Amino acid sequence: MMKKYIAIMMILLTKIGTLSIAQIYQSAVVEDFKPSSVNQSGKEYPQVNSEGRVRVRIEAPEANRVQLDIGAVKYDLKKDEDGVWIGESAPQDEGFHYFLLNIDGASVPDPGSLFFYGASRWGSGIEIPAKDEEFYAMKNVPHGQVREHIYYSEINESTGRCFVYTPPEYDKNPKVRFPVLYLQHGGGEDETGWSNQGHANLIMDNLIAAGKAKPFIIVMDYGTWRRPEGAHKAPRDTTQRRVWPPQGWADGFKNTLIKEIIPMIDENYRSLAEPEHRAMAGLSMGGMQTRIITLAHPELFSYVGMFSEGSISPDDVEGSPEFKGKIKLVFISYGGRELENPRRGPWGDPKENTEALKSAGMKTHFYVSPKTAHEWQSWRRGLYEFTPLLFND
Repeated sequence: MMKKYIAIMMILLTKIGTLSIAQIYQSAVVEDFKPSSVNQSGKEYPQVNSEGRVRVRIEAPEANRVQLDIGAVKYDLKKDEDGVWIGESAPQDEGFHYFLLNIDGASVPDPGSLFFYGASRWGSGIEIPAKDEEFYAMKNVPHGQVREHIYYSEINESTGRCFVYTPPEYDKNPKVRFPVLYLQHGGGEDETGWSNQGHANLIMDNLIAAGKAKPFIIVMDYGTWRRPEGAHKAPRDTTQRRVWPPQGWADGFKNTLIKEIIPMIDENYRSLAEPEHRAMAGLSMGGMQTRIITLAHPELFSYVGMFSEGSISPDDVEGSPEFKGKIKLVFISYGGRELENPRRGPWGDPKENTEALKSAGMKTHFYVSPKTAHEWQSWRRGLYEFTPLLFND
C-alpha cells in the first residue's frame, strides 16, 4: 500500500515540478476527519477520515521532532506557533491498528486514545471504519459476560488470569451446559486482546442473536512464552539449520493448559467436558500453539482453528495417528495481503495443506480476509467465519 502511494506521488511530482512532495501529499488529504471511536471520553484527537488516514495532535512546545508511528511507518508532524504538533498518515487498512507518538526519540501513547496491550506494551489504538463492521458492532441484542478469572498456577508458581466469555443463556438456565473454545492471542499481546481489540464477545453475541452460531464458552488465557534466561548469550551452532520456533517453545503453556486451565474451567463453569465439545484456536503465535497442542493431544479437542500462522500438513497428521479420527474440523484463515508474500515456514503452503487434508477425507475450511494483512481485522473475520462451524455435529 505505502509503496504504491509513494510511486503515485513521484509521478505527480515529475508532472507538476514546482511543488514539493509534502505539498502534494497535503493537498491530497480529504478534510472530513472525525474523532476515533476508541478515543477517551471527550477527546477530539486522534481522528480518522474517509480515506482511512489517521490524524494526531499533541501539545509539545519544547519538542524538536514529533512523529506518528503507525503501520511500521513514521510520519513527521508539523509544529505551529503555539507548540502544537499535528499531522496525518497515509491511508490504512480497515479495522484496528496500534500506534504510538515518537517525541524526540521517545515512543509514548497518544493521551487522547484508549490504551490496548500489543507489541509487549500498553499503547494507543485506532479503528479505521470497516464496511463489514456490523458483525462486531455493539447492538441491542442479549449480551453475554466476559468474566475475569484469577487463579494460582502450581506449574508456573505464580498467579494466572484468564477471561471467560459466557453466552447470554448461561445465567438464565443453571441446568444447561455449554461447549468450550480455548482462544489464544498473538505474540506480544495478552489475555485482554480477544475481547478488547478482537471484540470476540460481541461477535458471539451477534451470531447467537442471529441464530448463526450455537452458544458456547470462550476461554482467553495468557500464553506468551519467553526464551530461557541466557539463551541469547549462548553460542550459536552454525553447522545446523536454525529451527524456528525453537523445539519445545510451547511446552510451558501446553502443560498449563492441559493440567490446570482445562480442569479449572470444567470444575468452575458449566462446561461440557467431553473432547467432542472442546475446541482450540489462536492467532499468529496462538495459532502455532494451537497447531502444536492439538497435534500432540488430539484426544482432548475436536475443532482446530489457526488464524494468520501456519497450517497442518498431511505429514503432521501422519505423525499424529489419532488426529484424523478425532478432529472434526481444521479451519485455517489468513489476511489477503499476507498471502501475497506468504511466510511459508516449515509447514508449507497453508492453502495446499488444507486442500490436501480435505482430499484425504478430513473436514477443512480455508478463509481469506479481503484486503487485510497480519492485523486484527483479519482475525475478527476469521473468528466470525470459524464460530458458526463449531459444535454442529
